[in-house]
Amino acid sequence: MSDPNPSDSEPRQPKPGHKSLFARLTTFMRPVEPEDRDDVKDFLEAAHDNKVLDSEAYTMLSGALDVANQTVADIMVPRSKMDMLDISRPLSEVLPTIIETGHSRFPVYEGDRDNIMGILLAKDLLLSISNPQLDLRPLVRPAVFIPETKRLNVLLREFRSSRNHLAIVIDEHGGTAGLVTMEDVLEQIVGEIEDEYDEEAEKTIFQTGTNSWRAMGITEIEVFNKTFGTELPDDDYDTVGGWLAAELGRIPRRGDSLSHAGLNITVVGADARRALWLHIQLEETPPVAPEPTGP
Repeated sequence: MSDPNPSDSEPRQPKPGHKSLFARLTTFMRPVEPEDRDDVKDFLEAAHDNKVLDSEAYTMLSGALDVANQTVADIMVPRSKMDMLDISRPLSEVLPTIIETGHSRFPVYEGDRDNIMGILLAKDLLLSISNPQLDLRPLVRPAVFIPETKRLNVLLREFRSSRNHLAIVIDEHGGTAGLVTMEDVLEQIVGEIEDEYDEEAEKTIFQTGTNSWRAMGITEIEVFNKTFGTELPDDDYDTVGGWLAAELGRIPRRGDSLSHAGLNITVVGADARRALWLHIQLEETPPVAPEPTGP
């Protein structure tokens, strides 16, 4: 999840050969209608700079434009962080997970986590909570499956028309890649939506394996250095995403990767303004050959 803020966003890079709409207005001194999305953003930026739009209005309007260029893969909750329920376990065993996470909807699987049978709504359990041996199968609702490449504006329209609030994201091989909710999409427009179950709001680095982690682009450099024992400079940048943009010389894009201090850092989620999610992998150190000993 991201918290877009125009005050600390990376500057938008114009398309090659693109001339600012306001430069054309200045040149011709007559009204010019916007020709593309960049022209609309020029208007928004000028309105924000001239205090016509406050920061919140600017963020929402810019976010509404950006969702048309973003895909589900850019914002989804990855498979490793999905809270799922095993259909073979009785309610008494899964109830602690339901209470602890506080989610209203849970993907339900059988056998393998890729074999998702449907979605369980926590509210459906209320009338049956007194029966700890309740079979969950009759309560499971059909799941919606979508590809990673689906655009967010299309997904939001489908969420509204179908009245679904959660979809399972499938990769190109048919496996479970993650999930995405209506709240995730709306947050790209209005900024982060926090509720009473959003715990550890400060936590931005999550371990996903023995030598791998997932980190948010807004992770403070001080926190990153402390976690990984690195020495990223924090004089000119506050976040890892800002440092990464400086190293690349441009706004990071999904798939960008670089190595630093024994770590491989790969961008796995980004929007038009910044890196959102990073995959951190500890690089293997090649074994050192023993020095030959003479007679």
